[in-house]
Amino acid sequence: MQHSAHVDTFARDHLPPPGDWPELRFDLPELAYPPRLNCAAALLTGQPGERPAFHTPASTWSYDELRGRVDRIAHVLTGELGIVPGNRVLLRGPTTPWLAACWLAVLKAGAIAVTVLAQQRAHELATMCEIARVSHALCDARCLDDLVKAEVPGLRITAFGGDAADDLLNRPTSELPYPAADTAADDVALIAFTSGTTGRPKGCAHFHRDVLAIADTFARHVLRPTADDVFAGSPPLGFTFGLGGLVVFPLRAGASALLLEQAGPQALLGAIAEHRVSVLFTAPTAYRAMLGELGAHDVSSLRRCVSAGENLPAATWRAWHERTGLRIVNGIGATELLHIFISAADELIRPGTTGVPVPGWQAEVQDAFGRPVPDGTSGLLAVRGPVGCRYLDDPRQREYVRGGWNITGDTYVREPDGYFRYVARADDMIVSAGYNIAGPEVEEALLRHPDVLEAAVVGRPDEERGQVVVAYVVVREGARRDADALRAFVKAELAPYKCPREVAFLAELPRTATGKLQRFRLRGDGLTGGDQH
Repeated sequence: MQHSAHVDTFARDHLPPPGDWPELRFDLPELAYPPRLNCAAALLTGQPGERPAFHTPASTWSYDELRGRVDRIAHVLTGELGIVPGNRVLLRGPTTPWLAACWLAVLKAGAIAVTVLAQQRAHELATMCEIARVSHALCDARCLDDLVKAEVPGLRITAFGGDAADDLLNRPTSELPYPAADTAADDVALIAFTSGTTGRPKGCAHFHRDVLAIADTFARHVLRPTADDVFAGSPPLGFTFGLGGLVVFPLRAGASALLLEQAGPQALLGAIAEHRVSVLFTAPTAYRAMLGELGAHDVSSLRRCVSAGENLPAATWRAWHERTGLRIVNGIGATELLHIFISAADELIRPGTTGVPVPGWQAEVQDAFGRPVPDGTSGLLAVRGPVGCRYLDDPRQREYVRGGWNITGDTYVREPDGYFRYVARADDMIVSAGYNIAGPEVEEALLRHPDVLEAAVVGRPDEERGQVVVAYVVVREGARRDADALRAFVKAELAPYKCPREVAFLAELPRTATGKLQRFRLRGDGLTGGDQH
């Protein structure tokens, strides 16, 4: 590793031991990054100042305006707020240019961005702050409540976008350009959180070079954007799918992005026509939902539609193609690997498959012992490339990285023609409408309710959402079986998308003679004697 620019060395000190890292490969010339690299400075350099960078429904920021606002925020961060390189800074708010500017400013100042979802609740925020030892937070003034309720010891919260005199954007600061921190290419730039099957989130540490690598592999070789493209999509910036598609990829190409606070299917369709969106990022669920509304909207500006977050059914791909003439670019990515590593575009697309390894990446299907399996045989997807899993101080690193490969937890088949076909998740993760939901995390929230004795959460197949969350609950004797009350309780504890769609009350959970929960019986719904709501 290069000499770090970080004064606060917590993140580097808590990376996995080098022997537990995956093998990193830099097989393309564009991946030969210099030893000193600040990815925010790289993303903000070289574009004509008058060109648009970010749009909202009401305004447009030019590249010059974006650079000026990023620099002013960076001056406040390192001046009045006392942030030093290596500090972890939590970012929270809906998808806006100001949130993106804060992210760029944190990285340009040499600190580490920890972007979370505006939906996440106090309990979730407190856990992530504890794991990453977050010292500062920049929060949209409209989203302060849960962050304040988290009561994180020593956390300095600064609001932005409000009217208060001490708001981040209202503080007097220098108008001079901000000199980017002289970070090493392998200094940690961001920590992205993902949930594992234990329910405790894992912090994925990614370097400055990693941020550029996802643009210089998937975006450059598969997406192939131009400076005239307008990006838009539904994933928030707290998801690396959204961070890449709405900030990193457009800025790397000198293009622009439309950032929407509300980005449901209806809102997306209206925005595509009004802002002439050409590159769209969303989940299969949204493409299915938009199909019935296409007749009322002009989507002729679209030239690229990207799908990730869950498996894209061939039927959805074909229906979208028949209605629009557009071939959806399917892909699989992971928070651990930052973005998409298997995909295909244009005439290389095979509906019903994910695609082939993106240039710069390698993939194979392995058995439980790490041996490649024959084509046509299902096994565990193994991936390696310029970005790899590095969990922050988490023993689960050795589960994800084996033999130099990243084992994503997905079951795949490699077809004889080299295309990779998704089979299923290999663990207990529930994928609903593009959101990854750890069943045990929802169980833990249910168990915090005073009436709940036991809880088990599984995913049930659903035509519209891929899967829905179903909770099986045992309540204390004499307690009322109130599904609506339990769902409301979970919504107050966790992001609403994690809330069970259905709650079934049982006298007891199915277990083996040794006391282990029989999840397969819950998934198969092979139970009797329960009340379902």
